[in-house]
Amino acid sequence: MQDKVTIHTLKKLKQIGQKICMVTAYDAAFARIFDEAGADVLLVGDSLGMVVQGHRSTLSVTMEQMIYHCSAVARGTKRAHVVVDLPFMSYQSSTDEAVKNAGRLIAEGGAESVKLEGGEEFAEIVERIVRASIPVMGHLGLTPQSVHRMGGFVVQGRDEETARRILRDAVALEQAGCYSIVLEGVPLELAQAITNKISIPTIGIGAGLHCDGQVLVCYDLLGMIPDFKPKFVKQYANLFGGIQQAAQAFFGEVRSELFPDEAHSFKSKTIRLVTSNPEPEPASERDEKAVYGVPV
Repeated sequence: MQDKVTIHTLKKLKQIGQKICMVTAYDAAFARIFDEAGADVLLVGDSLGMVVQGHRSTLSVTMEQMIYHCSAVARGTKRAHVVVDLPFMSYQSSTDEAVKNAGRLIAEGGAESVKLEGGEEFAEIVERIVRASIPVMGHLGLTPQSVHRMGGFVVQGRDEETARRILRDAVALEQAGCYSIVLEGVPLELAQAITNKISIPTIGIGAGLHCDGQVLVCYDLLGMIPDFKPKFVKQYANLFGGIQQAAQAFFGEVRSELFPDEAHSFKSKTIRLVTSNPEPEPASERDEKAVYGVPV
């Protein structure tokens, strides 16, 4: 097994120009698959509110849900770095609350760092969490927890003023102590400028090829939600169709009594099946036999 990926590993990858591979995971099974496939970072994203729970946004996800999913991912991971989202309103109300909730995700969820959305206005919160020895990943551009303020899931930083603001936010987050920043839904020119400006790694999603790494939601790259195909997503498989076909094959074999067959059934030479008209036997002997005729 390769060495465990840490925040220092990610900084070194930026320095040597090797791209960072990051993908979301929400349970131990997917975590193991992506970990063994070579993921550098597994993100336990609050995107689970949409892709796992079926909500229209990430806003309803709770701390308890993030802890639950993070602990499952942590148990399925050996090499990759595990980072988890601080969900909506778990850090915005106060610095003390932010530090407390970040600590819960580390202590109870088994995460190795936390991620939060927002720029310069959250610099003090980032500083406090980092001061508590908890690494923080930032998130700028299209920030899903601000979906109502942004008027939907729309690209950010297309004009000069907002682009400069996002660049200032990136610098502020680095100065506050972030070890990396996710850039979501921004023009590739802006992502390139930020990547060149700061010394910490940038991870892009809908931000072009100039970032230090890339992240996708696992359900998107695996083609598990066929009617969701935004411009920035490339589907590397069609698991929706594959899983559907497997399920249909199972249902068909059950209905036609092809499954389970002899190869998928257990046998015993010691069992004497109870028939509908069994031979009478002494009460004492009947009492000593289990319901399927297995001696007690």
